[in-house]
Amino acid sequence: MSRTEAVVDLSAIEANVARLAAATFAEQTRARVMAVVSGGGYGHGLLPSARAALAGGATWLGAATVDEALALRDAGITAPVFTWLWTPDDLARAIGSDIDLAVSGPDELRAVRAAANELGLMARIHLEVDTGLGHSGSGVADWPDLLDAAAKAQTEAELVVIGVWSQLAHADEPEHPANDAQLNAFHDALHHAALHGIVPEVRHLADSAGALALPGTHFDLVRAGTAVYGLSPVPHRGDLGLVPAMTLRSQVARVKRVGAGPGASGRAATLAVVPLGYADGIPRAAAGAASVAIDGARFPIRGPVGIDHFVVDVTGAPVSEGDIAVLFGPGRDGEPLAQDWAAATGTIHAEIVTGIGPRVPRSYRTDN
Repeated sequence: MSRTEAVVDLSAIEANVARLAAATFAEQTRARVMAVVSGGGYGHGLLPSARAALAGGATWLGAATVDEALALRDAGITAPVFTWLWTPDDLARAIGSDIDLAVSGPDELRAVRAAANELGLMARIHLEVDTGLGHSGSGVADWPDLLDAAAKAQTEAELVVIGVWSQLAHADEPEHPANDAQLNAFHDALHHAALHGIVPEVRHLADSAGALALPGTHFDLVRAGTAVYGLSPVPHRGDLGLVPAMTLRSQVARVKRVGAGPGASGRAATLAVVPLGYADGIPRAAAGAASVAIDGARFPIRGPVGIDHFVVDVTGAPVSEGDIAVLFGPGRDGEPLAQDWAAATGTIHAEIVTGIGPRVPRSYRTDN
């Protein structure tokens, strides 16, 4: 193995998407899966993750930015791609590459219409309504006007409304009353859209948590991010049948015996140096809180996390230079999960995996 690497199990990504597809393709809804590959596939690699997700049964891909969406197209991926963070300067490239665009207000709609007219192409859009998230989408009061404008543009063959969508604020808390309120608001928004002659191909509200814990939110399409990579969207309910796809590991660079004093442990100890630091995405808050596994045993991080390394206390254990230290993985061999690191450092598991920097090589494996 490389001295340091993030090993990505593409078979796990396939299996996780298959799990999502099975959960959402109910007789009542037959919802499809959009695999969100933003942030370079949540740190797992944009293109390998996208291809594995499609192999697992995803029929759509979601990418936050137009640059990410275009990278998918440039790689020959022809599946529908939806993007929601764009500027007017992005529109010609996006429309020309058949990228679906989120539209949440009249200014955005005008910009899309102008770009489509200039290109002589039909733009594909998804109208976003704010059902309670509060910072994204058309407000309920403005929704009828946006529908009017979109219906007119569609009649004039400038664009086609492919989707109507919204975002849940509390899906990771399935019992939260806001979920029902947002679901009702989304139904109302769809009713108003139909009154304006807009009957979208796809209606999408659910994220990973909604896909696995709120079946009433499935509609035609679910947007799955964390679950694709095996990160439970509702951690207090366990893994939900998902398998973490990333294992972060490195070789012990040095083992040093130190006496009592003001150092990393303040007492006589044996310390192992692991060559990963905050430049690689290791949170400084991990000091004294997180642990790593070496030969199946857990060892705590001692002292501050440096830019290039941290140390673990291996006192009394037969640890040697070159031994493999596993920071997190699927947990099969006693190693921590990304969720364990998140809990130890006061963040979320998605930040842990997405934050692993470009200095860490990615390697890929499958079970095939």
